[in-house]
Formats: sequence, C-alpha cells, structure tokens
Amino acid sequence: MKKYKVFVACDGNNITKINKIIQETKNKKLEIGYKFGLEFLNSKKGREYVSKLRNEIKFGDYKILDIPNTCKSAIKSVKDLKFDYITIHISAGLNALKTAKKVSGKTKLIGVSVLTSLDNKSLKEIGYNKDVKKLVTHQAKLATKANLDAIVCSAHEVKLVKKVFKKEIITPGIRINKKINDQKRVMSPKEAFKSGSDWIVIGRPITKGNITKNIQKLIDHLK
Repeated sequence: MKKYKVFVACDGNNITKINKIIQETKNKKLEIGYKFGLEFLNSKKGREYVSKLRNEIKFGDYKILDIPNTCKSAIKSVKDLKFDYITIHISAGLNALKTAKKVSGKTKLIGVSVLTSLDNKSLKEIGYNKDVKKLVTHQAKLATKANLDAIVCSAHEVKLVKKVFKKEIITPGIRINKKINDQKRVMSPKEAFKSGSDWIVIGRPITKGNITKNIQKLIDHLK
C-alpha cells in the first residue's frame, strides 16, 4: 500500500486532547503530520506546546493575511517554533507573498486559495465576479509567480491547479462519510488522492470519537 500523506487537524485548545490525538494517530501505514489552527496557536499554552513538540511534521495554519511588512514580521515571529509548513492567504497579494517567502527559510510557505467553506454563492456575496474554479486557478498562477512551496485548495480544483502549479498540493475539506459539517466543497480521501493531492487535511472524522478506530477506518478506506 502506498504511504499516503495526512495532516491531522489538532483543533481546540485542550492540551490533553491534543496529546491523545498525536499518540493515537501514529502508525506505520500513513505519513502523518499535525496541523495546528488559530484556536490552538492563540491559546494560553498552545505556543509553548508546539515549541516543545519534537520529531513530528508541524503545520502552523496561521492563514496570514495582511500588508507585506506585517506578513513578513508574522513569519519571523514564529521562527522559533520551527514549523515545517505555514499558511498565508494568496489574496494578500503578490508583493506580500514574495516578501513572506524571502524570510520563511526552511519553512515551506503554503498559499491558501478559496476556503473549502465557500462556494460560488459565497464568493458573489463577498464581491468576487469569478466562480470558484476560475478564482482558484488564478490564485495558483499567483502562487507560482511568488515561488510558494505549496498550495491549499479543495480536491475539486486539484486537477486545474496542477496545470499551473508544480509543487505540493494540500487539500482540506476531506470527509470519509457524508457528514460535511461547515464545509461546502468536500471529497473523500481516496478521491482526493486520485485527483492528485499530495497531502490531505482531516480533522473531525479522525479526532471525534474513537481516534484509533477512525485512523484504521481511514487506512481501510485507502486500500
């Protein structure tokens, strides 16, 4: 069986729960990394926890979106945490992306495209006149210009993105069952990898309930 790459979303701010997630998701059949979101990273003990975490693939999902100088400063301010990956919104603009890339060093800078909680209707509400697929393709071209190391997009856009972006593609909005929660553009793990995703990001379907059983369910699904 191919060793699929999976980022497990460590959501919430309960250190005991995060420890449990990390311990119970470790296995030899998958390459596992851990994604820490804003809730955990901004919690009282979150930063300290990440700083002490060793020998794991660490993903800081900051989704940075600001003026170029602030983006640069934000990247520099978390260098001590030694993340393997950090996210920045592509919509911050080419200048901000290039500025952040200059200081990211060994940390892979991931461009976030259209969030998987949005659809065409949502984009119109915000004020975009492009549909999801056209906007994500446009953003992927911008990520290429900025020399970003990876891009986040839903599995529905992976094939389009691969035409213009030649590095790692990371896909959230992954569901093993039909429960989509607050996501709009979702896909199963097997479908996502078949589409060309390098990594999938999966949270609640793994971390809610019996984690060990959920991981085994994912492994069985990918066979």
